Amino acid sequence: MIYELRHLTTYRYQAPVAFTRCALRLSPADTAAQHLLKNEIQITPAPASTVGRTGAFGERVLAVSVETPHRELKIEARSRVSVTRRTLAEDEPSPRWEAVRDAASAARSLDFASPAHFLYPTSMTPLLDAFTNYGRDCFSSGAPVLEAAKALSSRIHRDFVYDPKATVVTTPAIKAFAARRGVCQDFAHIMIAAIRGLGLPCAYVSGYLRTTPPPGKPRLQGADATHAWISLWCGEDLGWIDFDPTNALVVGDEHIELAVGRDYADVAPIDGVILGGGDQAVSVAVDVIPIGKAAA
Repeated sequence: MIYELRHLTTYRYQAPVAFTRCALRLSPADTAAQHLLKNEIQITPAPASTVGRTGAFGERVLAVSVETPHRELKIEARSRVSVTRRTLAEDEPSPRWEAVRDAASAARSLDFASPAHFLYPTSMTPLLDAFTNYGRDCFSSGAPVLEAAKALSSRIHRDFVYDPKATVVTTPAIKAFAARRGVCQDFAHIMIAAIRGLGLPCAYVSGYLRTTPPPGKPRLQGADATHAWISLWCGEDLGWIDFDPTNALVVGDEHIELAVGRDYADVAPIDGVILGGGDQAVSVAVDVIPIGKAAA
């Protein structure tokens, strides 16, 4: 599927901001399953400098400095991507999860996609018994890794309530876990922490999810949203397979990848520092518009 994407973030400040420096991760990934056809980022006020670079895990990062005093900052990314992911069969064979664990621990490569980067805890995905024990219920001895991951994704979807008011971007995963509610970021962090606790490599993926309006209702402009899910290394033959615990899905062509990291902190679409500003209000509008089928 080919998509047109629009991601508009607007910051409004109580007092003038003299200086802004931020890192933007708003260029969709270009991978074997997803091709970036176009990407433009417009910033108002116009930045004094922009420098593009490749991040630690292969993501495109645009470093921006705005030196014009401002009370409003607009960052708009427009992209076109073609997504054609492999469809897994319902009974797709996969190795025992213990074999995948052992292969990951023996990995020698340190390239962007190496499982070695995604085995260890982070501040947002700590290794805690509560997470590990929750995951172990699905990863029984000898279970195929795909079967176990699907079971854990479905369990999170079943056990947790999607509640945008329950957490904020800095809420520790253990608090969302205890409350059994949160948003896609929380569910991804919980699944990652559970899987890493078992010794398996698991990554955080930021991106977009195509949404479909109710029958007979128009698609509202700006009503789509950023999304998060996980990517699990399933051995040398299968490689990385993505799961969406918010929706209990194996990720398909309706998911558009922005960036992959160890947790949200690695791949936040926008982060940075400002000088001045006082209180601020942030609004985000996202459009994910399908415009045609990708070429076979």
